[in-house]
Amino acid sequence: MTDTTGTTGTPLDLGPQTEVLARLVAGVTDDQPADPTPCPKYEVRHLLGHLVGLTTAFRDAARKDLGATTDTSPDSALPDIAPGWREDLPKVLAELAEAWRDPAAWTGMTRAGGVDLPGEIAGLVATDELVIHGWDLARATGQSYHPDPAALRVCHDFLAASVDDPGRGAIFGPVVTVDADASLLDRAVGLSGRDPGWTRTP
Repeated sequence: MTDTTGTTGTPLDLGPQTEVLARLVAGVTDDQPADPTPCPKYEVRHLLGHLVGLTTAFRDAARKDLGATTDTSPDSALPDIAPGWREDLPKVLAELAEAWRDPAAWTGMTRAGGVDLPGEIAGLVATDELVIHGWDLARATGQSYHPDPAALRVCHDFLAASVDDPGRGAIFGPVVTVDADASLLDRAVGLSGRDPGWTRTP
């Protein structure tokens, strides 16, 4: 099982990573929503819409506030941004981080994307989404990316543990092999099924 605790034994604080992501969101320019991203079929606007949906869902999953936000599959429709996304996304990112600071969020059962799962696993999936989609957004919009080191480690270990899972194909693409001396971020990106060398089309 991936270690979700820090040196103090408390659950991983997602706040530093949500702050990184909020800064990336703020850096998206008004002419970029139609640009491509490393996510197949997603333009920047779709990636941002996906982030709004997933952060809302995992905030409510942490709170065990189950309903429409936690029951909807992320593949049910192509996500998109709505008016006010620049204000809404940073707000819900902060709410997500606060919700996962409650140790109870990491225990018991919850639901996200219409799937029932243990709270600890939901926290790992949320961490993975924040780290990998942060990379997606940074690459798609030409921004530098420095994820929270603790969140990156948890994300990498979670992805590494899934390599031999026969069900991973429903969530991740085939592993992209990277050099053994590649950075931890590049290794995590490769494990997620993305090419760490992906760049925007000139």
